[in-house]
Amino acid sequence: MTVIVDLQNVCEDDVPDISQFEQWVEATIDKVNQGVSQLDLRQKSQIKLADPLIYVRQKSQIKLADPLIYDCELSIRLVEEQESAQLNSTYRGKIGSTNVLSFPFDSAIPIEPRLLGDLVICSNIVEKEALAQNKAKQDHWAHMVVHGCLHLLGYDHIEDDEADEMEALEVTILKSLLINDPYQDQG
Repeated sequence: MTVIVDLQNVCEDDVPDISQFEQWVEATIDKVNQGVSQLDLRQKSQIKLADPLIYVRQKSQIKLADPLIYDCELSIRLVEEQESAQLNSTYRGKIGSTNVLSFPFDSAIPIEPRLLGDLVICSNIVEKEALAQNKAKQDHWAHMVVHGCLHLLGYDHIEDDEADEMEALEVTILKSLLINDPYQDQG
């Protein structure tokens, strides 16, 4: 598998190295691919075709075409709070900055390598959250990248069952990176 991360850093904070971002994205895709390959044949025969290269879960209905992602590309833009707040307002209708925004790429025509989309991560928010939650800064960065990548791959947390599924997958991916469960109190 080849993962290409276009890292755009427009903030002045100390941020992880691009190789770390690539590692976090690869771990996410590996786990999603592993889950796809474990679907049994009966499930596959009942699945509707959707996205030409990946599967997404929507309200307990799996949509699948060519499920495994081998090569992919995404952009990760590291921004200050002002830009995060502007994007959050424009695209989500919410006031204020946020830790990570995901913008999936959608195309009716398959493109190689697979373009997943864009993540916009607010460096200041990630650092403030890590401090407030008593988490290692690198671990929280990894969590934000994994969380954002899962959104790019079609996961969501609007409904409780979706949130449970997404959080469990995040915990599993982070565990593979030797990072503690981010949803447990780090007190």
